Amino acid sequence: MLTNKGKYGLKALVHLAGLPPGTRIGVAEVAAANNIPKKFLDAILGELRNAGFVHSRKGPGGGYALARPPEEIRVGHAVRVLDGPLAPLPCASRTAYRPCDDCPDEDGCAVRLVMLEVRNSIAGVLDTLTLAQMRDRPAVDGGTSIIHRI
Repeated sequence: MLTNKGKYGLKALVHLAGLPPGTRIGVAEVAAANNIPKKFLDAILGELRNAGFVHSRKGPGGGYALARPPEEIRVGHAVRVLDGPLAPLPCASRTAYRPCDDCPDEDGCAVRLVMLEVRNSIAGVLDTLTLAQMRDRPAVDGGTSIIHRI
């Protein structure tokens, strides 16, 4: 399940993806526009900066901007940075695999096999979707972006 940290991080990234290239914006402005607690967003943007998704600058003309074009940023990578592996169970994870202590036959475990399918389905969507595609996708209710449904 996507945590608030992951949801707010995606909202902020999509917001930045909607700005003209190279435009910097303050964290307070992003927080207010997306109904995100500013202090929490400060921490999230710090993690995204450390992972190379955003750049920041202090002072006049400062703020946050995407570090790469939104067409080059995969949503799955951002989710993994903020929330960890996509798999619902560690035994189904590719990036953080860990066997279950209570499973004597991992290859025949029905729960693991279903969770592998779930993980692969989630990765199939998130690893092919870019921030640009997410930004440009119309909402079902006629809104401007898919992010309003998250």
